[in-house]
Amino acid sequence: MVQYHRLIIHHGRKEERFRVSVEEVGSLKKAKQKFLSFLFLSILSFCFIMSPYLFGFSTLSLLDSFSRESEGLSSYEPVLAPVCSEVSNGTICCDRTGLRSDICVMKGDIRTDSASSSLFLFTSTSNNTSSQKIKPYTRKWETSVMDTVQELNLITKDSNKSSDRVCDVYHDVPAVFFSTGGYTGNVYHEFNDGIIPLFITSQHYNKKVVFVIVEYHDWWEMKYGDIVTQLSDYPLVDFNGDSRTHCFKEATVGLRIHDELTVNSTLISHGNKTIVDFRNVLDRAYSHRIQSLVQEETETTTTTATLDSKKKPKLVILSRNGSRAILNEDLLVKLAEETGFSVEVLRPDKRTEMPKIYRSMNTSDVMIGVHGAAMTHFLFLKPKTVFIQIVPLGTDWAAETYYGEPAKKLGLKYIGYKIMPQESSLYDEYGKDDPVIRDPDSLNDKGWEYTKKIYLQGQNVKLDLRRFRETLARSYDFSIRRRVREEVPNLFVS
Repeated sequence: MVQYHRLIIHHGRKEERFRVSVEEVGSLKKAKQKFLSFLFLSILSFCFIMSPYLFGFSTLSLLDSFSRESEGLSSYEPVLAPVCSEVSNGTICCDRTGLRSDICVMKGDIRTDSASSSLFLFTSTSNNTSSQKIKPYTRKWETSVMDTVQELNLITKDSNKSSDRVCDVYHDVPAVFFSTGGYTGNVYHEFNDGIIPLFITSQHYNKKVVFVIVEYHDWWEMKYGDIVTQLSDYPLVDFNGDSRTHCFKEATVGLRIHDELTVNSTLISHGNKTIVDFRNVLDRAYSHRIQSLVQEETETTTTTATLDSKKKPKLVILSRNGSRAILNEDLLVKLAEETGFSVEVLRPDKRTEMPKIYRSMNTSDVMIGVHGAAMTHFLFLKPKTVFIQIVPLGTDWAAETYYGEPAKKLGLKYIGYKIMPQESSLYDEYGKDDPVIRDPDSLNDKGWEYTKKIYLQGQNVKLDLRRFRETLARSYDFSIRRRVREEVPNLFVS
């Protein structure tokens, strides 16, 4: 379950960003004036030199460049190299400016000591680098969960006493230290707080990096090992379970995180990466296992019926048990089939292989699910796929923020289906005039426990299928048009 009390912090983050931006507005104006002057002179020079070609492409390129710069300023995101991107040998640099996570970078003679939860940096006595403490998890602002995360000590020591810790394992590539504690165990948090930040932090190493996990879990490696092998060529190191002294020349402690389930290319100094690049990593990670799944399926189900079903747009319903279940799911399946879809009902649990879920999502044209952590699987959808999120009462803001907006950034056709009060099981329980039905925001304002008990744990959905039919029909038409657009170029190629 996504921890909704973080919403307050998220609002706070936006306010903090605005505050910082106001303080910096003077410098921003000066920078903008200099930029515009430089831009004008550049255009003028360019016109003299390239006038024969100017209107062929240059004007549009410059306008696009200026547009991107404006977008960067309006979102209060500085397009600058991150703090600690340049670190001198024999020093520790910590970036604590982020509201979501701290990052420390060490360079020099680095040696691990799991018994004391420490990383030692052996350096000269003339160096004034101070020791640091850090919890390498991306929910810095949420005290309750951070209290459960193991803290690491980054300690400087005199290089003349380097014999204190003799290297048992020497690594000639950098290390990234991070925790799989906290909310790990929830698929949303596993991707949002762990896997995507790991990609952001390590992608520029081109797999020449060692991942050292604090609070390591066997099941985590089994579940996400396929992805990890696309980010690193080296075996994982269990920090607490491996008592040997591991030695590195460079280490990043903690992970960088941008926003909910996304990658912001303007914040990555090494390469212009986006969430689409992360999804490409997933494609590569699961491709081998998916090939074997296809082989198995071909050997067992090559019937006329299955061939016919593949001609239809495929719709996947992510089914829920317990709270926020679709009470008339069987009728929804029937309606989708009548609309023209081939329907698959997916009921993943903690034991379901990730490649199997990925294949179901990756081969679908439409995905339907009720708001909750399982919506994280929209990351498995191909761009231009339709993602329909059913939004129960009291979850509008969270549904849009955690899944709706990130889905659009991935290039999906996102549809947020906000249910009517009569479609909620709470309607019969509380009545139409109760604040639970009439004013969900007033209940959410009382705190996380109210939201959790009433809207997350106490609510199911019974879709008005006459109303939902229009959403299905639009999704079907969109999927057919997309297929036609994709098939036409193939006809010319063949």
